[in-house]
Amino acid sequence: MKLIFNNINGFRKSSFLIAIIVTFSSYLVTGQTNTNSAFKNVKYRNLFKEAGYKKADIDKKLSKAYYDIFEGPKRVYFEVGDSMAYVSDVKNKDARTEGMSYGMMIAIQLDKKEVFDRLWRFSKTYLQHQTGPRKGYFAWSFNPETMKQNSPGSASDGELYYITSLLFAANKWGNNTGIDYYKEARFILDSMWEKDGTGNIYNLINTEHKQITFVPEGNNYNWTDPSYHLPAFYEIWAVYAKDGHEEFYKACADTSRVFLHRATHPVTGLNSDYTEFSGKPHPTRWMPEGFRYDSWRVPMNIAMDYVWFGKDKEWQEGYAKRFQNFLRSKGLDTYEDQFNLDGSRPEFILKAGDVPKLRHSIGLVSTAATTALMNNDKGSLDFVHAIWNAKLEPYEDGYFDPYYDGLLYLFSLMHLSDNYHIITPN
Repeated sequence: MKLIFNNINGFRKSSFLIAIIVTFSSYLVTGQTNTNSAFKNVKYRNLFKEAGYKKADIDKKLSKAYYDIFEGPKRVYFEVGDSMAYVSDVKNKDARTEGMSYGMMIAIQLDKKEVFDRLWRFSKTYLQHQTGPRKGYFAWSFNPETMKQNSPGSASDGELYYITSLLFAANKWGNNTGIDYYKEARFILDSMWEKDGTGNIYNLINTEHKQITFVPEGNNYNWTDPSYHLPAFYEIWAVYAKDGHEEFYKACADTSRVFLHRATHPVTGLNSDYTEFSGKPHPTRWMPEGFRYDSWRVPMNIAMDYVWFGKDKEWQEGYAKRFQNFLRSKGLDTYEDQFNLDGSRPEFILKAGDVPKLRHSIGLVSTAATTALMNNDKGSLDFVHAIWNAKLEPYEDGYFDPYYDGLLYLFSLMHLSDNYHIITPN
């Protein structure tokens, strides 16, 4: 090194020293020379703009959706004291890890630090187990009125969103503003890896099959929910978690992609809410096989992976066309929200509201619109126009769900307006 410096003069020598210092500092902080470089070629699209809408109108629509869900009279976000808040499934009157972690992901993407921190403090204080066999995991349902957990068990997708949003927060805001986000993410991950079946509690990921479990407890460790498969999140963990399991997370991402090939119908693109690790439907005593509410999230998850990483583009593009063609065959403005996998009408209808009823649900309209990110056919923009024209308001029968419909609607607007990104270190 001394010989090199002796042959560099003035400005060149200073520049070289700065480069060495910056590179070495990056290595000390991240464990690699440049974690941002892994994502430098990601190209995000504003499909609303491509569909002809003006930027001011796009920004206004996104702002209104956020206001309606987090601040308006029909909001699902409620503050508690000076430092906490929760997201409520208002119709069921509980706070769920699904909604809490979704709220955190929305907050980090839209730079709402106070909202993020409030949701995390509530989650850590009231939902997260600090000791015992479930240490690090979260009670999936909590009653904000009694301030007690409805169920101590976990729904594995909540932990996935918690971990990823915390890693993003560490990248965006650092770890010295009141919450050590990276430490909190690692606590969940490290606790996950400590699980060995003690107390009948296991890893969130079935380590043999490298797939997310439906619940990391008992026999529920041995099957899955396709909407919990988020290969894009595993790729994020492989870069930013730095917990020594990088290759495992990469393998989980690839396994999830192959799983989705098997779990989705080759013609309709539909998947069952619950499946075996093989992709075969897993009916339960409370739910026969079929495409229902959980399944709505699958097309959006696939679209996210397509945009962020694009490692399975050919299949994902074909999936988007099949799924869009199926919905179009049922009427672009009238398709219902539950199906048998072959696209026929199901005998069992999962109830939403007071009676079991099929609807043209805005939640599914929202996630279906994100498939346009994978299908460049001009007609694909019909799905973008459909969500643009949709309104988050009560259905004709009076049923209204600002929680699940609302959160999926907001996620969709974020994806389609170029506001849902991999967040790299500042």
